[in-house]
Amino acid sequence: MLSYQQAFYSLCKQLGKIYSDTEAAAIAHEIMEFVTGKGRLQRLVEKDNHLDERQQSLYDNAIVRLLNGEPLQYITGVQWFFGKPFQVNTSVLIPRPETEELVQWVIDEWQDKNDLTILDIGTGSGCIPISLKLKLPAASIAAIDVSKSALTVALQNAQQHQAEIFFLEMDFLKEDQWEKLGQFDIIVSNPPYIPEQELDTLERNVRDFEPEIALFVPDTDALLFYRHIARFAKEHLSPDGAVYCELHRDYAQATQAMFEAMSYKATLRKDMHGNDRMLRAERQFL
Repeated sequence: MLSYQQAFYSLCKQLGKIYSDTEAAAIAHEIMEFVTGKGRLQRLVEKDNHLDERQQSLYDNAIVRLLNGEPLQYITGVQWFFGKPFQVNTSVLIPRPETEELVQWVIDEWQDKNDLTILDIGTGSGCIPISLKLKLPAASIAAIDVSKSALTVALQNAQQHQAEIFFLEMDFLKEDQWEKLGQFDIIVSNPPYIPEQELDTLERNVRDFEPEIALFVPDTDALLFYRHIARFAKEHLSPDGAVYCELHRDYAQATQAMFEAMSYKATLRKDMHGNDRMLRAERQFL
């Protein structure tokens, strides 16, 4: 069997075919920790530092999947978000750092308020509502998704982090379902927003593995979910509440204009890369 060091360097060499040396090394360290259950330093000082039969099987399987373009997070089953590990699989999107910025925006503006009611639309792994609950423990939070398998993952994450979230399976685009939901101080969403025509422009690991239902909207209606969110909030957002959405940078201005045309005051915010990627909207009463 390979030693830990031999396995690490072999993995780096193979990953170097599709990643930079720095990326390959970072991924290799993650895989070695996943395979062995031991951190970098522990692997170095371990006396019997060879892969056993079970570890070798995990290692070989991981190499095949990585070279096939599968995201590291689906192989290890974990993605860190807002300082916590979240279970992920191909039923849910892999949480991104940009979404952490959206969550932080909500927390910064509402952390001094009590008895909040919050709705997350299209919850996926549950990373948004769970992170909000951990930082705003007095809030009552509901989360919906059209995917039953995604909600299974979200529920597992909520149980892991001891976050009380009310999950509901719902197709948000069906307006006759909205009556099941009440009124909320905060409505937050990272909805599907990529036009289908952009499929071929995406990285292979996104295009081939992440769930299409959570990514794409029709080419003819890029603002599909935002329009429904704006209409929903007309009746379900409390008078002093706010809507927070993650955006497609190319449609940020159009999304803002749509909300404003529907009598909202809408503000854009840039992400860490300087792109308009988030929106805050509040109702205006004439």
